[in-house]
Amino acid sequence: MDILGLIGRNQELFTTDVSKYNRDLDTEVRASSFLIIGGAGSIGQAVTKEVFKRNPRKLHVVDISENNLVELVRDLRSTAGYIDGEFKTFALDAGSLVYDHFIHADGKYDYVLNLSALKHVRSEKDPYTLMRMIDVNVFNTDKTVVQSIENKAKKYFCVSTDKAANPVNMMGASKRIMEMFLMRRSQDINISMARFANVAFSDGSLLFGFNQRIQKKQPIVAPNDIKRYFVIPKEAGELCLMSAIFGENRDIFFPKLSSELNLITFSEIAVRYLEQLGYEPYICKTEEEARELAKTLPSQKKWPCLFTPSDTTGEKDFEEFFTDNETLDMDRFINLGIIKNQFAVDEEKLIFFEKEITKLKNRGRWDRKDIINIFNTMISEFDHKETGKFLDAKM
Repeated sequence: MDILGLIGRNQELFTTDVSKYNRDLDTEVRASSFLIIGGAGSIGQAVTKEVFKRNPRKLHVVDISENNLVELVRDLRSTAGYIDGEFKTFALDAGSLVYDHFIHADGKYDYVLNLSALKHVRSEKDPYTLMRMIDVNVFNTDKTVVQSIENKAKKYFCVSTDKAANPVNMMGASKRIMEMFLMRRSQDINISMARFANVAFSDGSLLFGFNQRIQKKQPIVAPNDIKRYFVIPKEAGELCLMSAIFGENRDIFFPKLSSELNLITFSEIAVRYLEQLGYEPYICKTEEEARELAKTLPSQKKWPCLFTPSDTTGEKDFEEFFTDNETLDMDRFINLGIIKNQFAVDEEKLIFFEKEITKLKNRGRWDRKDIINIFNTMISEFDHKETGKFLDAKM
């Protein structure tokens, strides 16, 4: 499948930048040891592949998904083969006590790359998943960076999101708060991050869902009014590695908006996707019609599609990688921009966040409004878009 063609491009975004610095990348990676947390997710696997193919001295990959780790190893062995250094995977939850013992037993890494996250806007649908999102995106990140400081790591990298810029949903806001916590730790360790676009066909994404719907002979459903920027998994891996290796303390890397990085609707991608598979999209008016036609249309090389306007909580009308009050370096790389952050921490807000979230947990009950109120205190520009509808209530 031509993923670049699906998202409206004919060439990879970071080829020039990676090629220019590839020798430096190879030299640094080959001389260094790496821990990749969340390394078996879609972005994590892409980053792991970029590190692995450059023959690191040590590469440990941690992920909560045992099955994804197995596939990662199979994939690497079937393509790149082997490295001279040590390569091991560990099926661990980075938030667990077992993980802490794992770090205590070794923990000596030059680079710690944290790709673990609850990344879905739909994760704010209930107060319990929302609290886990806070644990994973904020507190686990803070814990792992503290461990990196204690073990004298050279660099800590963490993936953020474009949705952290002027956030309208809880996922983006949690990542913005994560950035605030990392800013505090940047006094004691070099930290860099990356904000980037949707990763095409990443696990759990809408485009990944297209594959599932085809395999299960189910309708393709997509919003027709939301435009997004997309990168392919390889580009996500390159962006993260470039930030991890070349980012200065507090830098946030992002893809430059260019003619090569085009806004495109999910429904447009759906049409191209079906055409690549040899199907003609058939536009339906209701879910019931789409479900019924899925039984007969595929045999006629047509596929039922339901394209509707978005009306769910947390959907941003447009995407942006930086805000008006952030300082940018647009000259260092061709297709990579950098947000240059000076050290600035509101310690009272961070203490407030820790205390209030702990208070809710100790109370043993909370609702979404409790957490939204805390987020509003943390982020003055937080403009939460609440519609009362969530993606889990739609096909």
